[in-house]
Amino acid sequence: MNFFMKLSCIRFFSVFFSLLLCLTSFAQSIVRADPPNWWSGMQQNKIEILFQAKYIAKCRAFINSEHCKILGTTPLPNSDYLLVEIEISPDCPPGKLEFTFASSRNDYEYSFPIESRSTKTTKGLGANDLVYLVFPDRFSNGDPSNDNNPSLLEPKADRGGLKSRHGGDIQGITNHIGHFQELGVTALWLNPVLENNQPYESYHGYAATDLYKVDPRLGTNASYKQLVAECHKKGIKVIWDVVYNHWGNEHHLFKNLPDSNWVHWFPKFTRTSYRAETLMDPYASKADRDIMTNAWFDKHMPDLNQQDPHLARYLIQNSLWWVEYAGIDAFRIDTYAYPDQIFMKQLDEAMRLEYPDFFLFGETWVQGSPVQAWFTEEAEVKKNFNSSLHSVTDFQLYYAITKGLKENFGWEEGFRRIELTLAHDILYKEPNNLVTFLDNHDLSRFYSMMGEDMASFKMGIALLYTLRGIPSIYYGTEILMKNYSDPDAKVREDFPGGWPGDTSNKFTSSGRTRQEQEAFDFCSILGTWRKANPWLGKSKLMQFVPEENTYVYFRYDDMHTVMCVYNGNDKAHTLKLDRFSERIGNVKVGRDVISRRELELSKELVVDPRQVLVIELPQ
Repeated sequence: MNFFMKLSCIRFFSVFFSLLLCLTSFAQSIVRADPPNWWSGMQQNKIEILFQAKYIAKCRAFINSEHCKILGTTPLPNSDYLLVEIEISPDCPPGKLEFTFASSRNDYEYSFPIESRSTKTTKGLGANDLVYLVFPDRFSNGDPSNDNNPSLLEPKADRGGLKSRHGGDIQGITNHIGHFQELGVTALWLNPVLENNQPYESYHGYAATDLYKVDPRLGTNASYKQLVAECHKKGIKVIWDVVYNHWGNEHHLFKNLPDSNWVHWFPKFTRTSYRAETLMDPYASKADRDIMTNAWFDKHMPDLNQQDPHLARYLIQNSLWWVEYAGIDAFRIDTYAYPDQIFMKQLDEAMRLEYPDFFLFGETWVQGSPVQAWFTEEAEVKKNFNSSLHSVTDFQLYYAITKGLKENFGWEEGFRRIELTLAHDILYKEPNNLVTFLDNHDLSRFYSMMGEDMASFKMGIALLYTLRGIPSIYYGTEILMKNYSDPDAKVREDFPGGWPGDTSNKFTSSGRTRQEQEAFDFCSILGTWRKANPWLGKSKLMQFVPEENTYVYFRYDDMHTVMCVYNGNDKAHTLKLDRFSERIGNVKVGRDVISRRELELSKELVVDPRQVLVIELPQ
């Protein structure tokens, strides 16, 4: 072979190997980093970044920065992942941290953004708020262009399918902020909006597949952030619905697990017992506690092991990230009883350290006030740790109202069921923080539960809006949407008028029936009254033992008094007012918030059949 032929061969193989090297480098580029960025000036200035790339666990990590340093690296059992802990100095300017990863096999570079903080405070949540719960896929379709997405496992919207995607989205919710204002709503709670790239029933949002991405069929991270901003402009707070117990089985990290220890495993599929009382029961077996906490919620929902310190940190950092990114005011924590409770305490404390005004409440679908109270901070029940959780969903009052309004008056039935439940408030540090409700996305619609009886409906709404706690109303309750939760999808129907071409539009008074408008007006009157009277949230409650199927209680402080009266009888009832002189005092005339009529309060008060009165007393 002559010189020129040798030179040509050398050039050919040089180009070939250079090309191969480039292709190899491209194929092994950094796939992603979680979190995707951080902020300077955070209390949480030490973070653990999960880098994903082929064989990155074999690499050494370097950073070129005067304001940040690497504290350590942790290669995970799956060589595609490397955890890098960094410390960001308080004076770190906005910009990008330049990471270099090197090994004998691979070299990577990655630019990690550090941004200026936009959310230094949050608005929190309190008993002077009125929460409106929206099921995003079923409320309003404001952007039909995102209904279908061929890149997802459930690619098409189908309003005819009970459990399919219907096309409701974040833009649709943004378009109807005025509806919330009409009702006196001060806080908006959306069921989860994160990506749920599951092959079926992806509409409900509770099987996340990416913790850093809004589901594209609902919108984008930016559109969610814009919704929060628009709500804040209108004086409405925003609540994030978060799940720590499980992911969807199509979650990108579950399909390529960084560490098998991140998930609880059993020899065969094992479902949780759903028996939360085993966590506080002094006689419970360890086996029962393990099944409750470690078994899977459903076959497509792998149960996360929050005792793994790296997974725990991943989840907490993700929560901090969303609050800082979007300006969220509070968390509703799904299936609060099922994750590791020590982890939940760490999560609660981390959120409150970074955002002192932030509010967290957990879903505790349990039986019995002691079980429910056990999950709240400084509860008056025996436990070996303080949960640091502000509040829980008050299922006990839900049971009392929905049962009490339907049953005959008795020793512990009817209104007395409600009174007895409220007497259990001695168990809570702050019962005013309990989130109260009449129905939600998992429960039969309240109007249906009341047998479609308007008088019972009004009593329930009045109880919800005037008793202690933070009231939450489910979308459509105000227009008498109905159905039973068998299956759950039946109580997650589309809000009429939320889709182009709907035959009726219940967002407008002209689209509502007479009865629907009556219900809407009742909710609006009490909701706007609550909003105009923020003192109610910090007021005291005094109740009188129900007698003759009537129930009377007062909300009051040093400057205000409201008397709430319920007549459960089918005929008029005359109340002897001297029984309530402890609170009425010398007041002779009050004003009913609902009818706006003045009522004489000298000796007796005649209450119409099945009537509720909310009477403001002058000081």
